Amino acid sequence: MDYKLYLLTMKKSILTFLFTLISMLPLLAGNGIIEEASSKEQAFKAFTDCFYENLNEESLNYAALEIGLRGYLKLKFANRLENEQYLTVIDFSSSANEERFYLIDMFNQKIVYKSLVAHGAKTGEEFAEDFSNLESSHKSSLGFYLTGETYNGRHDFSLKLDGLESFNDNARARGIVIHAAEYVSEEFIENNGRLGRSYGCPSLPFENYFDIISKIKNKSCLFIYHPDKQYNSKSKYVNFLPHKIPSLNE
Repeated sequence: MDYKLYLLTMKKSILTFLFTLISMLPLLAGNGIIEEASSKEQAFKAFTDCFYENLNEESLNYAALEIGLRGYLKLKFANRLENEQYLTVIDFSSSANEERFYLIDMFNQKIVYKSLVAHGAKTGEEFAEDFSNLESSHKSSLGFYLTGETYNGRHDFSLKLDGLESFNDNARARGIVIHAAEYVSEEFIENNGRLGRSYGCPSLPFENYFDIISKIKNKSCLFIYHPDKQYNSKSKYVNFLPHKIPSLNE
């Protein structure tokens, strides 16, 4: 073979190899990212499984807890939580006639209170089906909230809420608060066939109400869950993957 032709052939081969290698770098990096994400996802699932088992409450929807933990950790790592001890999960996929309000002690991994809770009058009858962030819609709003300050108003002692997503960020302007109501009781269910409904507020029974509010006020995490496709596809909290699994009472 002619020496110049040999060198030219070798040069082309080397360039082809380098080009191929360079073109594969994003793919190789991508595989590493995928593997790292997969590892983090597995770690988070193990954490959630253990947490769910420690709560020992089969009525709590696993998916609601999982997303609730994702959002809680996102807020915790962003230093948005002043009250880190409690996570409130409201499961609007369940019947209004069942206890679907869960106050979770994150430090001790236990449920402190389980309670009835109302949804909005135009969100549905016994089951919550339709949600809105619009004023005067009389509908509930999904997603993550920070609890605010307490005050005495139309419903006496109440707790303000600040929505953190486009699905609920009108909460304060709409007057969506936690308050106690007579229509949230077993007696009301017995007399009417279903729980009473609010104008969009997650209303609670009078029983244990003051203790619940005293625990969750002042920037704790509250999450209202429903397997709503639009919410689950757009919420920045649903698929949040924590970079580490923290010691919750650190």
